[in-house]
Amino acid sequence: MFTGIVTDIGRVIALDDGPVRRATIASGYDAAGIALGASISHDGACLTVVSVEVDGAGSRHVIEISPETLARTTLGGWEVGTKINLERALKMGDELGGHIVQGHVDGVGEVLERVDENGWMRLRIAAPDAIAGFIAEKGSIAVDGVSLTVNAVAGAAFDLMIIPHTAQVTTLSRLQKGAHVNLEVDVMARYAARLIEFRPPGNAPSGSKP
Repeated sequence: MFTGIVTDIGRVIALDDGPVRRATIASGYDAAGIALGASISHDGACLTVVSVEVDGAGSRHVIEISPETLARTTLGGWEVGTKINLERALKMGDELGGHIVQGHVDGVGEVLERVDENGWMRLRIAAPDAIAGFIAEKGSIAVDGVSLTVNAVAGAAFDLMIIPHTAQVTTLSRLQKGAHVNLEVDVMARYAARLIEFRPPGNAPSGSKP
């Protein structure tokens, strides 16, 4: 479980495309504080640490990326040198500064427009049709693992305003028209939609035919 508050920007320093795709990530995290099997959000995708070692003042850790994750996220486009948003898993008692993020990417969106104005960055992003219905004005969404508030919605597209601080401490500042991003909708919206959709057998609306 995460909050969508990025705590470091990591860098891909090695990729192994053997039978299991592995990536080595350098970060400022203390190696002593990362246990084998720990969960870390990488651009919004929750991945398991399979090895970790000291790297200068920080650390480097290795993750394994499943074919399912490669198919449903932007991680298949990583190259050596790619910078990524990182967040350690939430601990009991930690401040919930963003919103509840599971690290389960729902789909890949495309940046339709970027406008920079007075230090702010405005983005318009197109969401896949399958998840567009879960995105609401003033609701929460995670974009590449960053917790953000939706400013407006028009069909499958939605608008975001990125404050200068967020642009500085995440990778969102690099986004340009045509870029692809990992999207995770608010888990509350997902469950609410499922509750509306699902009707147990025998609970058909009054007056309906069997």
